[in-house]
Order: sequence, then C-alpha cells, then structure tokens
Amino acid sequence: MLRLREGLRQEDAAKELDISMSAYCRYEYGKREPTASVLWRMADFYDVTIDYLVGRSDA
Repeated sequence: MLRLREGLRQEDAAKELDISMSAYCRYEYGKREPTASVLWRMADFYDVTIDYLVGRSDA
C-alpha cells in the first residue's frame, strides 16, 4: 500500500532502500521478514513508524 501510494514500482523502492528486488518482493508478499536495519530504512523512506510497518499501530 505504501509503495503504491508513492507511485513506485517494486524495483524503484528496492533501489531506494538499497536491497535487491527479490528481497523487496519477498518482504512485500510476506514470504520473508525484513531485518531491523531494513525496517528502519523502510520507515524513514515511507515516513511511517516501524510499529506501523509491523502492524502494531494504525498511524
């Protein structure tokens, strides 16, 4: 949802987060859990909290 809100392709988001596209896809589809460092980068990139990313908060 966050990626689409920003109008980004998966490959664009992966490049911005400095991770492989395959890793990004696995995270997005719930096949793998991101590390803490990736969560921090995602939260900063999408301007949300880590709690939001892991489903512990609505905002």
